[in-house]
Amino acid sequence: MKNAALILIGIFVLVSFYNPMAETKVGHVDSEYVFQKIPAYADAQAELEDLAAQYKSEVEAKYKVVDSLYSVYQKEEVLLPQETKVKKQNEIITKENEAKALQQSYFGRDGMLDQKREEVLKPIQDNVYNSLKELAEAGSYDYIFDKSTGELLYTNDARDQSDALLKKLGY
Repeated sequence: MKNAALILIGIFVLVSFYNPMAETKVGHVDSEYVFQKIPAYADAQAELEDLAAQYKSEVEAKYKVVDSLYSVYQKEEVLLPQETKVKKQNEIITKENEAKALQQSYFGRDGMLDQKREEVLKPIQDNVYNSLKELAEAGSYDYIFDKSTGELLYTNDARDQSDALLKKLGY
């Protein structure tokens, strides 16, 4: 009788600590709202916008030179000897390629603007994510979504069914 009671208590304790049918706890955050409320983020955004405007102005200046050279070339083209025409055409092409290269270095993938964005925004974003993770773990959340983007920001690894699916598939 005593053993049966101990076994029953043991089963009750195990069931109360491990319940695979436990309710999933889901939450959401509005990242746009959160970032708007962080002064450092607004400052970083303003810095990036100023830098983008500066870069844009530099690129536009390069393209204006190209336009100017081309305009002069079009006016003089009929009077120029072939050798001079080719020389001026090459000069225009070179200046245009320089403008494109500058534009790419500023605005292209992994360009200077992207690098600056990574430098000033990533620490703030990492802090927000780490705080979100701590909040989720402390509140026993299984999933937290971003209301602004619909992205899944946090998942409880205990809910990951990838290995079970692979096993079911025979892998």
